[in-house]
Amino acid sequence: MTVPRTAGAPARPPAPPSLRTSVRDPYPLYRTLRTHYPLVYDEPFGAWLLSRYDDVRAALADPRLVAVPGDEHPAAPEAARLLDRALRGPALAALTAAVERSAHVLARRLAAREDADLVAEFCDWLPTATAVAALGLPYEETARVHHWCRTGLGRSEGGRPELGAFLRPLTARRRAHPGSDLLSVLCTARSDGGPLSDDTVTGLVGTLLDAAGESTARALASFLANLLDHPRQLDVLRVRPDLTPGAWAESLRLDPPLHIVLRRALAPVGAIRAGATVACLLGAAGRDPERFTDPDRYDAFRTDPGPLAHGTGPDALLARLTAEHGLRALLTALPGLRRVPGAPHVPDDLVRRSPRTLRAQT
Repeated sequence: MTVPRTAGAPARPPAPPSLRTSVRDPYPLYRTLRTHYPLVYDEPFGAWLLSRYDDVRAALADPRLVAVPGDEHPAAPEAARLLDRALRGPALAALTAAVERSAHVLARRLAAREDADLVAEFCDWLPTATAVAALGLPYEETARVHHWCRTGLGRSEGGRPELGAFLRPLTARRRAHPGSDLLSVLCTARSDGGPLSDDTVTGLVGTLLDAAGESTARALASFLANLLDHPRQLDVLRVRPDLTPGAWAESLRLDPPLHIVLRRALAPVGAIRAGATVACLLGAAGRDPERFTDPDRYDAFRTDPGPLAHGTGPDALLARLTAEHGLRALLTALPGLRRVPGAPHVPDDLVRRSPRTLRAQT
């Protein structure tokens, strides 16, 4: 990129920007950061900013950079690995069936309507409905579980007693009479020669509820918005559902549900001192022209979208399943699905970049 010059003097880059000064449309700020300040300390924000794709990817994989205190889930690492193994093994079929069934129920409710808000009536509820079905929780508790998913109760030490009290009688019944649901899998799993404690089971359920929270719902909303904004690409997916995983990865690249992932340096990393906070800007990295051709364009069939968001673990798995089965259910129940013309959504900040509403003709 050529830096413009003024007559009689070399051009100077713009002053270092701050994330706190441009939140409604961060993409001009991202371009400035990538071009002039690929590594810069943002004093108002209190963190070093990384904005280029290669740098962000390297930072997310660097063992010297760890999640900031408070972002980790309270479940022990061994317990978290146990949940990951469960989701890859005996409970994966149950989780997949729960997503598929929940998606079709929600989509069919919209079939008799002329139009609907896909955010409020589909995206916001599909992850919760999936968690309830997969865990085998009482259907009448869906609204309560939905509140926990949206407020991050699973991560809250103060909220865990409430979740534990809710699960205690269910856990006791599953230990005595296990079924095929995920809660039964957790209640009958063994670690270090013995069954998991009730507290560990509660922590693992909290992890799944976190995965079914706002981030997954917002990612799904952005995915559907991108496809509805590109009806020809959506028409291809109607007849080629096998291409949906690539379309989902492309949406995560273009519109990640979280634009910023924070890390804390355990040791010096170049100019970054130990103890400093590093902000990995997923929203900037995903649109790096050095990595992607025509980076601001949504292309469901991009050969290598290279997503950085929703990397691994329960969050990634649940988000991918809701995207694939959610889209399939909508296209089955609503074959004429199209977006209602109107003004595009203007996000409020970097935290909520997804559509608040998504009116669609059903």
